[in-house]
Amino acid sequence: MQLNLPVPARALAVAAHPDDVEFGCGATLAKWAAAGCVVHHLVCTDGSKGSWDPEEDVDALVAARQDEQRAAAKALGATGEVVFLGAVDGELDETRDLRRDMARWIRILQPDVVLGHDPWQRYRLHPDHRHAGFLTIDGIVAARDPHFHPDLGVEHWRPSTLLLFEADEVDHVEVVTDHVEDKIAALYEHRSQLRSTMHVEVGTADEQRQRDRFRRGELDRMAAFGRLVGAAYGEGFKRIDDL
Repeated sequence: MQLNLPVPARALAVAAHPDDVEFGCGATLAKWAAAGCVVHHLVCTDGSKGSWDPEEDVDALVAARQDEQRAAAKALGATGEVVFLGAVDGELDETRDLRRDMARWIRILQPDVVLGHDPWQRYRLHPDHRHAGFLTIDGIVAARDPHFHPDLGVEHWRPSTLLLFEADEVDHVEVVTDHVEDKIAALYEHRSQLRSTMHVEVGTADEQRQRDRFRRGELDRMAAFGRLVGAAYGEGFKRIDDL
């Protein structure tokens, strides 16, 4: 089990949807941001399926989810870019154009560390998470090699480390004991997802109890990772250094 990367100068966290970064590595990003790392977000889809209401105004939902993602990044202390590739939620695929876009942003932002979904997680149901993971990996390969997409006109870039969250085989833990509340605060910025993802019914008598239950669940997950390295709280990853 590996523990705590040196704080990178720049980090890029890639998500299938708004809020995935905060669930997967929010406390790690908050820790690094507090130590001076420039943290960037890249969201692959528009989040347009993120409602249980069949009458939802989809255009308004997409706009709201972008605003929520920017607010969540701010809650983590992130000072970098928040990029939206704009693929339709639920229809993400590993196309050449999206790989090109991913490589372009990696070259532009020049992250030392990239964080993303583990596409090899067993029994994963949501295809966007799987495709976002592969796009992240494919984008790193395309960004690092100068003969991929020479039309981009951007100097090639090779990150030093890839951290995959949602991994079945965790071999790296970031201790995040001082930043668990930053993660929770950032997740709560995704207000459109309170009902569908966090099971919080806003404005009901049970709202605070439901918020407390959600918070305890997140703390329990981070505590499980922390126990792997003798810490109170952690976030776990599959780490790949040979990029």
